[in-house]
Amino acid sequence: MHSLRIMWRITLLNFRAQLEYRTEFLLMVAIGAIWQVSVLVFATVLLARFTGMGGWDSSEVLLIPATRMLAHALFVLFLGRVHGAGRQIQEGRIDTYLLRPMPVHRQLQLAFFPTNAIGDLTVAVGLMIGALSRSELDWTPGRIGYLAAAVIGGLFLEAALFTALASASLRFPAADYWSYWLEELLGTFGSYPLNVLPRAVGGFLTYGLPLAFVAYFPVAVLTGHGHDTGAPYWLAAASPLLGVVAYLGARWLWRWSLRHYSGING
Repeated sequence: MHSLRIMWRITLLNFRAQLEYRTEFLLMVAIGAIWQVSVLVFATVLLARFTGMGGWDSSEVLLIPATRMLAHALFVLFLGRVHGAGRQIQEGRIDTYLLRPMPVHRQLQLAFFPTNAIGDLTVAVGLMIGALSRSELDWTPGRIGYLAAAVIGGLFLEAALFTALASASLRFPAADYWSYWLEELLGTFGSYPLNVLPRAVGGFLTYGLPLAFVAYFPVAVLTGHGHDTGAPYWLAAASPLLGVVAYLGARWLWRWSLRHYSGING
């Protein structure tokens, strides 16, 4: 509880510091929202021009970007500072964190308040409300609970991927540049049913870079397409749990990498 109070106080101070520059604060919120315009355009075109995609109807497809965006927005809000860990490693800030009586990962997450996450979250919630309002599914408590678990699992899976890259940056600082490639892939392919892609690409985004587990597999299970994903049904259904397991593994990798960290200059 003492640690939670400290984290809350630091977060509140960071937020108040952002509010000192009101115009910049509002611009950062707007940037977070504008960054998701491509997804909104996709959703608009999908609903206006197409009846479906890859055997899914448009209302089912819309649940994929809604789930992915909500998971991403929550990741940016709660754990997203790990995305910029490589830059802090290159600038030598991690060396300073090592001298303080607080876990390095926690200091990394408390370095600043992600104002752009407010814009991300606003757009994501709006898209999710739109997707649910168009959905023809019977939203039983079980389905609602699974959707919530899918969003949380997607949050942790995205955090796991960026934490793994941050861990690699402790050993090879240039690995940080891969995080931008990863972000681009998540944004580009995360909004589509992966069965519309070539099988090799879909296989890579399932077993190589597990993007499919963020939103595609959970939504497929919810909408009755779980047996048509090309992966075992049990694996698709376990997506929320796999996200948590992946994050725990990534945190173990982070701690191992930090123990072997020798400084930016070796």
